Amino acid sequence: MKLRIRQNTIRLRLKRGEVDQIASGKSIVEETHFPDSVLTYRLDVSDDDKFSTSFNDNKLVIGVPLSELTQWAKTDRVSMVAEYALANSGTLSLLIEKDFSCLAPGHHRPDEDDEDTFPHPDARSGNGC
Repeated sequence: MKLRIRQNTIRLRLKRGEVDQIASGKSIVEETHFPDSVLTYRLDVSDDDKFSTSFNDNKLVIGVPLSELTQWAKTDRVSMVAEYALANSGTLSLLIEKDFSCLAPGHHRPDEDDEDTFPHPDARSGNGC
């Protein structure tokens, strides 16, 4: 699971196996280690019908309703989106999407690969990453 954060937008990209895992009700957990702490980010199936998010003690937790996850996993739908109004800082946007293979082989970062990614929908058009 890849995590991207930019201002008030949190974006998760999931490979095929991870989409299957979360759609079957199993959480996905990743960690990023720093010299003095660990950032944990976790995608959970929520017990209710709403998206949820929290950040406490260096742990980011995002919950997604199982009904939303199973529909998303079974279709060609690329992403799920949720937004939360914040008291004084605008809106927090969550974007959870399927991770596609790169259209230009060899152009991904050295520590990333296209293994277990979804086929890119633009692969036939010849567009690049």
